Amino acid sequence: MTNTKDKLYIDKVIDGDTNAFSYLVDNYKNMVYSLAYKMTKNKEEAEEISQDTFIKAYKNLSNFKGDSKFSTWLYKIAYHATLDAVKKNKRNASTFEINEITYNQIKSVENILEGIERKERAKILNECLLKLPEEERSIIWMFYYEELSLKEIIEISGLSEANIKVKLHRARKRLLVIVEKTVEPEIIENYGRK
Repeated sequence: MTNTKDKLYIDKVIDGDTNAFSYLVDNYKNMVYSLAYKMTKNKEEAEEISQDTFIKAYKNLSNFKGDSKFSTWLYKIAYHATLDAVKKNKRNASTFEINEITYNQIKSVENILEGIERKERAKILNECLLKLPEEERSIIWMFYYEELSLKEIIEISGLSEANIKVKLHRARKRLLVIVEKTVEPEIIENYGRK
């Protein structure tokens, strides 16, 4: 499943060409950093996790079988490295009570966000996303931003399909609550009217 160019560089590294690893780093550094940053909300920590991820990948490159895409294998290393870092530096995660959310409430929030400029909407959603607990934030990030399939998320996280679906569902509900609490009431009022 690994693309031909990645495979070529992986083989070069395994054969002793350490410089060939820089291609893989350059190609995937943004992906790894983005995941680490979304989960930690800390630039320095995300940079450190990125470095650790590539060191682990380099040391274990000979264990890469090619059954999945290289990016999925690397994402899995980054995901677990980030979880380890988060556990070490446990911070108080924002938690919100999830009340019964009705279809109309979901539609209302969607309508509000439809009316807000695209850039402003992206900023608001990003701020709200950062308020989710790390694991939920990472699952939302992988599914919607990285557009990874459920199969890839299962492989990366080590969680079951049912568990991923439940966590994704809960994360979406929690995100709706956060959006409702974050968006100023007068914006909701103004944009909620037709």
